[in-house]
This record gives sequence, structure tokens and C-alpha cells, in this order.
Amino acid sequence: MADDVLNYAQPGPFTSLDATQRQLIESLPDDPVGICAAAQGLVIQPADATAVGIGEARLVEKNIRPVSGLIAALIALDPSPLHQARTPEARVIGTCRHFATIACAFLRARGIPSRARCGFGTYFLEGCGVDHWVTEYWNADQRRWVRVDTEHLGKNYVEHPEDLAPGEFLTGGEAWVQYRRGLVDGQRFGVAGVDFAWGPAEISGNAVRDLAALCKQEMLNWDEWGRMTDAYQGKTGPDYDDLIDEVADACRKDDPPTLTRLFAREHLAVPYGMAG
Repeated sequence: MADDVLNYAQPGPFTSLDATQRQLIESLPDDPVGICAAAQGLVIQPADATAVGIGEARLVEKNIRPVSGLIAALIALDPSPLHQARTPEARVIGTCRHFATIACAFLRARGIPSRARCGFGTYFLEGCGVDHWVTEYWNADQRRWVRVDTEHLGKNYVEHPEDLAPGEFLTGGEAWVQYRRGLVDGQRFGVAGVDFAWGPAEISGNAVRDLAALCKQEMLNWDEWGRMTDAYQGKTGPDYDDLIDEVADACRKDDPPTLTRLFAREHLAVPYGMAG
């Protein structure tokens, strides 16, 4: 397990920083949660950006996948070291994925094993799983992955956003297993604020995105590849469900070589033009 964990201490294509950017994080806190809290102060959600008067032209920032690109956008707005929280107007526009992935990049730059995880928060809407990303870091003393809701640190959605309790966040694979076992209603998993992006296909989509993230390809919330689009349109059947069963099982076992082999499979691999 030690070597597998250490693999996540190294940056991937979307979490690599250049030399100048690494200098800007030298003053970050030493503790993992403090690092996540610093990342929290750098991102603003699109709706919040619009509310504070940020122009529509900047909304394209939410489509930036590499953290290096997000940091470049931040530096263009404010060249201060990255331990300093920005005013709302000087934050990069992004989603929960950006909060989680920036924190992951900072942690990896410090040699702390970390991962961005794609799934669902169960604490936003009663009885629902809401599309969400969190950050994980490896606690060596406790020998476990600690899940941090980077976006919502200091808020009161849960008692301890710095160490989410089991079940408060479900990865795509974890939610899929519960759905397949009849433990949850798949129709109650989806994207807050819209009435169409709900159902089992949202769970399977996030299971594939989480597989990608475990293979260091932290894709955007709305990136689709393989048979995702067909699933959203109701055009898949038992064979695809069986494939997602494999994905969920591999993510649960958390064995990087197995994950890498599965991620290379047809319908699961990220297309060349999207990959980092």
C-alpha cells in the first residue's frame, strides 16, 4: 500500500505546477487542511461571480482543466502569493472540481499524497446525492484517506468538512454500488439547480469521472466521453451497467495498476484531445 499511496504524492497532467507557480505556494500552511483552506480562497462559483459583477467574458475560466492554467489566470488578476485569499473579483471562476483539484495540486507539490474525488454530497438536499467533488489526503499516522470538502470548509453543511464522515460524500462508484443494491433511489442523484440531470446515468457518469481522477485525469464536471452521452440519453443497457460495476469495484479496491488497466479500456479511456 505504501508505494500505491506515494504514487499520489506526485503530480499528474492536470496538477503539475511550473517553477514560478511553485514559488507562489512556498508560504502555504504545512498542514493538509490548511492547504485546502488556502485553495478555497482562490475560486469563485460562476453564479457567485455573476452576482458580484464579474463580466460574462470571464466565465470561460471554468473550462480550464490544468491547475497551472487556473493559477496563470489567478496571477493575471493578482500576482500575490497563493496563501493569500483573493477578493471575490480576483478569484478564478470554477466549480467544486476546481476547488478540489487546486487543493490536490498544492498538496502534491508538497509531497503529500492526495486525490480529487468525483461523486455526490449527501448533505446539500435532504434525501439526495448532489453532484460534488472533494479532496482526499493520506493521513500516515491513521493510515487512511481523509476526505475534505475544500469548497465548504468553515461552513455548516456538515459538522466536520475537514474530515467527512462515512456516507457524507459518496464517490461515483460508492453511489453506484448502493444504487445497484437497491439501497438508494437512483433518481435522487444529480445536479443541483437543474431538473434534467438526475438519475442513474448521473451516478455512472461520476463513477467514470472518479476512475479518471484516480488515474490523475481530473476532468471537468461536464466532460463526456465513452458511452456517457448514450447513458444520459437512455441508450445503454445491462452491458454498460456491468462495465460500471467493474469500475465501482476497481475504485473500491483502490489498486493503481488495476485502475490503470481498466482506465485504458474502450469506453473508459479519456480521448486524446481531452486528456492532460
